[in-house]
Amino acid sequence: MSANDPIQEKLSQLPRKPGVYLFKDNKGKTLYIGKAKVLTNRVRSYFHKSTNHSLKVNSLLRKVKDLEWIVTGSEVEALLTEANLIKEQMPHYNVLLRDDKSFPYIRITNEPFSQVFITRKVIHDNSKYFGPFTDVIDLRRTLKVLHKIFPIRSCDYNLNNTTISAGRYSVCLDYHIKKCQGPCEGLVTQKAYEEMIQNVIRFLHGQTSGIRKSLKERMESAANNMRYEEAATYRDQLQSVEKFAKRQNKATASFDDKDVIAIANDNNDACGVVVRIRGGRIVGREKVFLTGVLDETMERMVSDFIRQFYLITHFVPGEIVVPARPKDEKTLTNWLESKREKRLKFIVPQRGEKARLLRITRQNADLLLGEQLRKRKRRKELIPAMVSQLQEDLNLAVPPRRIEAFDISNIQGKQPVGSMVCFVDGKPKKSNYRKFKIKTVEGVDDFAMMREVVQRRYSRLKSEHTIFPDLVLIDGGKGQLSMAMSALQELGLSYIPVAALAKRLEEIFLPGHSDPQSVSKTSPGLILLRRIRDEAHRYACSFHR
Repeated sequence: MSANDPIQEKLSQLPRKPGVYLFKDNKGKTLYIGKAKVLTNRVRSYFHKSTNHSLKVNSLLRKVKDLEWIVTGSEVEALLTEANLIKEQMPHYNVLLRDDKSFPYIRITNEPFSQVFITRKVIHDNSKYFGPFTDVIDLRRTLKVLHKIFPIRSCDYNLNNTTISAGRYSVCLDYHIKKCQGPCEGLVTQKAYEEMIQNVIRFLHGQTSGIRKSLKERMESAANNMRYEEAATYRDQLQSVEKFAKRQNKATASFDDKDVIAIANDNNDACGVVVRIRGGRIVGREKVFLTGVLDETMERMVSDFIRQFYLITHFVPGEIVVPARPKDEKTLTNWLESKREKRLKFIVPQRGEKARLLRITRQNADLLLGEQLRKRKRRKELIPAMVSQLQEDLNLAVPPRRIEAFDISNIQGKQPVGSMVCFVDGKPKKSNYRKFKIKTVEGVDDFAMMREVVQRRYSRLKSEHTIFPDLVLIDGGKGQLSMAMSALQELGLSYIPVAALAKRLEEIFLPGHSDPQSVSKTSPGLILLRRIRDEAHRYACSFHR
């Protein structure tokens, strides 16, 4: 690294304070986000020649062209800032939790007569959230049981003393079938409803024994006072609670709340599993898939997983059982203790009950990761019906799984541009779209423009030794097709199949055939070609504008 290097200049300006650092490429895109107790020490360590880095870090450093940092008040604040920035920017070289934005929660609203429902959006209005849940089917089953046990209102009315006394709302069918107590007409007090909501919270924390005791006492009291219909309601609720509790396996002899975390990894992919134990019973199992774990140690993976998972989790137990001590354990402990406002400890068990739970959780992680990798492999091997039909329609040697399509856009030769769109297995791959400004053609000559963009595209692919498409699609007729073929022949790539799709009659032209191909207008293959051609046209027009 030279003395005039901008990175070297920024390294000399790093403060001796805690904070977050961002490595960026020459286009300003964030490659990696990290945190540091002392920024100057941590960031400079990457650029010491004597340091032996992993392949992943060496690959990162080759691309780093710029450096930014954010100073924070403490190491815990740096940890939170790092986690939020990673979630927002999704840098390529960080360990990432996939699809965390779509995880659903159970929300208990902060209002006089609380609503309880599933949501994917967290609003910071003092509502209570339980989750995130990765198994939506199990979540809906839990919510169904919840509404069966507790008469929670299902409406979204704005209920308060003013609206209730004004008689603005009236009871619905839920009240008549005993699924709601009618708060909209003031048929239940706010205090009684709040007591029920507290029981809902206990239920979601896995504390069912107190709820069972309370329901049993109410059932017996109602029966003794000959309120048999009310007693029957409590009986049904009690049976639902007991049935739900039986599904929650007894996991430990103690009644402490704990999460058991295990991570299985394979090359760049991993699966983290969290088994939630509340009151000694397993109340849930969450799975989260991770990417970017190549060359990472278990300590680092555990640290990254904990930081990102508990950032979106609202309940933190007193014990977290892990397969290895997380990196930055002290900082993580301080952060989680401040979040739960109580003591917390990480446990790495070697024998006994907790070690058994960890083994079971790891087996779950291994199975789930294996299933995910098999699904991905099957998806790669699966050829969509439209692609298979297109292979048959055009008599191609191999299925056209990767198709690149070209179009030209100009107004009487002014501001001419070209576009290339890429479809893989019948779906657009927008990261591979390309735009071209016409450089060598003057005046109105669509044929020469098409030749230029095709020649530029594949001369670059040839120099970069990257993969070529299974089919090149040209928007136009025989003239545009012959120009594209001429460009490919000049590059020694005449073996790549090429087809042209004319707009006027939706005719397909192939090299060596003067007449258009006879393809059914309803063929899925032709429908796919139209879709790709239309996307190339849209992309070209939007760039031209």
